[in-house]
Amino acid sequence: MTQDTFVLILAGGAGTRFWPASRKDRPKQLLPLSGGDALIVETAERVLPLVGTWDRILVATGAHLVDATRAALPNIPAENFLVEPTPRNTAPCIGWAAAAIRRRDPNAVVVVLPSDHHIANPEGFRATLNDAVLSARTGAITTIGIRPSHPETGFGYIEVGAEGATSAALSVVRFVEKPDRASAEQFLASGRFLWNAGMFVFRVSAMLEAVRAHLPALAESLDALDAAAAKGTEWAALAELFPKMPSVSIDKGVIEHTKNLAVVPGDFGWSDVGSWHSAWELATKDEAGNTHLADGVYVDAAGNHVVDLRSKRGDGQVVALVGVRDLVIVQTDDALLVVPRERAQDVRRVVDALKARGRGDRI
Repeated sequence: MTQDTFVLILAGGAGTRFWPASRKDRPKQLLPLSGGDALIVETAERVLPLVGTWDRILVATGAHLVDATRAALPNIPAENFLVEPTPRNTAPCIGWAAAAIRRRDPNAVVVVLPSDHHIANPEGFRATLNDAVLSARTGAITTIGIRPSHPETGFGYIEVGAEGATSAALSVVRFVEKPDRASAEQFLASGRFLWNAGMFVFRVSAMLEAVRAHLPALAESLDALDAAAAKGTEWAALAELFPKMPSVSIDKGVIEHTKNLAVVPGDFGWSDVGSWHSAWELATKDEAGNTHLADGVYVDAAGNHVVDLRSKRGDGQVVALVGVRDLVIVQTDDALLVVPRERAQDVRRVVDALKARGRGDRI
């Protein structure tokens, strides 16, 4: 990539599906759920070769997460952390970032990535992003679509059409919400659908024009931020303006209404790491499919994911599993979770129940 390219990492969210490891001040992206570093660290290191310098990587996060996020990414300059005063979904966040980057380079291309995904083939991922940047340079807002491997009902889909402005890109026919099983099977069989991975690549001018066309109130706020930045008062203006911005996703607010769209198909071992089941899939397992603890004893047990996150690990505690299959067991200093892997998505209901009981100290 050339020097017109920036990366924006989206690092908000609560990560309720990974309770009790994830908490409101330590969400999913700050956890090492793929067996290596924290997911956000892996994300940043994965894209560094594309831009060549940490100065061209920006991170959007919440005020309550900025200290922990900066600590995880010490090489990124402090001024590259875009700290949202309050959560307002992705359209205000991406719009603000596009405006801020335009002040640095009016011709910039921005690669927007989630902070909490796993990529098994980083080199293939970067090659796909290169193709998307070439597409974005033609003026098309470009997304990355994952070639589906099975009829997944937990993802949105993108229906593709003919070739786009570059050889690697395709036109976008429509975006489809998470389908039922029958529809997902039809999508897979047709060969015309890709999973929507929530990655976007665009020229700042193209995105800001689309925001002005489809979210004019947001565009007015961004104009006011630009004016404040010129006077050196952007942060004070942000505190006043950001909470009033429309709370809408970039998909719903802008992308789905934009005509000049493209998608680059990718196949690079992508996982959204969406639940403890996903974490088990990525983990190293024994011949029976168990993830092992050093002091674990497994008797006639298979397919279990056991995670010990206590601060005093190594105290000699033995975890023994006998005659159980396909469980997730997560232990922290103040909580213990046991759930069938097939119901891992329901962990968020525990967080809801704790909120209802007034147990904010455990979420």
